[in-house]
Amino acid sequence: MNILEINNLSKVFRLHILHGKKIEALKNIQFSVQEGEIIGLTGKSGSGKSSLMKCLYRTYLASSGEILFSSRAGKIDLVRADDHAIIALRKTEITYCSQFLSVIPRVTAVDVVCESLLRTGNKEEARAKARGMLEMLGLPTELWDAFPVTFSGGEQQRINVARAIIGDPRLLLIDEPTASLDQKTKDTVIDMILELKKKGTSVICISHDEYTLERLTDRRLDLRFGELTEAAMVS
Repeated sequence: MNILEINNLSKVFRLHILHGKKIEALKNIQFSVQEGEIIGLTGKSGSGKSSLMKCLYRTYLASSGEILFSSRAGKIDLVRADDHAIIALRKTEITYCSQFLSVIPRVTAVDVVCESLLRTGNKEEARAKARGMLEMLGLPTELWDAFPVTFSGGEQQRINVARAIIGDPRLLLIDEPTASLDQKTKDTVIDMILELKKKGTSVICISHDEYTLERLTDRRLDLRFGELTEAAMVS
């Protein structure tokens, strides 16, 4: 079953500072994603990868087209859904993990990771699960109760990934999950995402790392100047 169907999706930016000049970031994007499928989204810088991800998460509102998501409550068009519906889906079914960690300054690493679980479940169980993930990702125990804003880039990235996958989302949108990680940690992150796949999570992953793409993805979509080229199947 398809969890996501994107039909004729376009995104146009109007630059008012340049007298209303139009920039076509995405042009007639069309593809679908099956349950438990991992798609690698590739393309050069400026090709539209991040714009596409942000349209799927509704950080950007698409200019035209539709994004049909098969939620637990039924099919919903993420382009036309109201803000309350989008917020509810972000809490329970769709997660977006950017390249950069954005957190409240004085919140510990453990509580950052288990934030989504703290809203709905047992706090101690949530923190125990977060500690287990941080241990798997090789974050030193002395940092678990420290504030992530003081961490290195690689440490922040591990926290960001752990926070994104801890709640077992049905759709995970993730941007460069293994960039700047050492090989051991890179393999751990890939294995954790593959475990999500076994549970039925669908993943769209932006990556420039060939090793990650080979190990992780079922197929690839390549963006060029805002348009998709034919998907390449991964052997």
